[in-house]
Amino acid sequence: MNADTDTDTGPDPAGTGTSGGAGTGGAAEEEPRPPAGASAVAELDLKPALEAVLMVVDEPATEEHLAKVLQRPRRAIAVALRELSDEYARQGRGFDLRLVAGGWRYYTRPEYADAVEGFVLDGRQARLTQAALETLAVVAYRQPVSRSRVSAVRGVNCDGVMRTLLQRGLIEEAGTEPETGAILYRTTNYFLERMGLRGLDELPELAPFLPEADAVEAESQEGVPSFDVDDSGDSQT
Repeated sequence: MNADTDTDTGPDPAGTGTSGGAGTGGAAEEEPRPPAGASAVAELDLKPALEAVLMVVDEPATEEHLAKVLQRPRRAIAVALRELSDEYARQGRGFDLRLVAGGWRYYTRPEYADAVEGFVLDGRQARLTQAALETLAVVAYRQPVSRSRVSAVRGVNCDGVMRTLLQRGLIEEAGTEPETGAILYRTTNYFLERMGLRGLDELPELAPFLPEADAVEAESQEGVPSFDVDDSGDSQT
């Protein structure tokens, strides 16, 4: 047996290795490193990953955001989303995946709305009043519009109802009117989401049945008196 063999196989009390043994032992103890740029998220199956993320969103998620989170090209995200939507439709699931207000989100299918409403409301009424719906329609078709214009179109004071719509996040301020300085209002993305619309261009063609702005100009020039009314209804002017 030669000296080299005795050195390689002999005990090392210090535990540090000798004659090159330390170099070999140190290399064996190193943990393998993942390739540069690799990510556990990027390795996930795309469709199940999309389903998992979309189950927890509280507003429609854009393709750009999903692509960033899941570390995939936007085109791959867009294709997968549309394939999932088609799959749910073919399977007749109780929900579907829709592109609404610029993003994707799960929604209950209309034919199962009664079941969901019964479960969620359980005897409680959470719908907007007729007055609120009428006011919201005026804002949607005339936006940006001032409170006085809305009141002129409806023929009643709408201050209380407008406050209700603001509190529920269905409308928001949109600057001021140059001529009068009155605050202007418009609908929000939440409005689009609740209505199931991708954009305002998908609103039903009802505008022709509403008075043109010029038709109410004379009435609105002096403004409609602002009364502190309850949010639940209107007061006649």
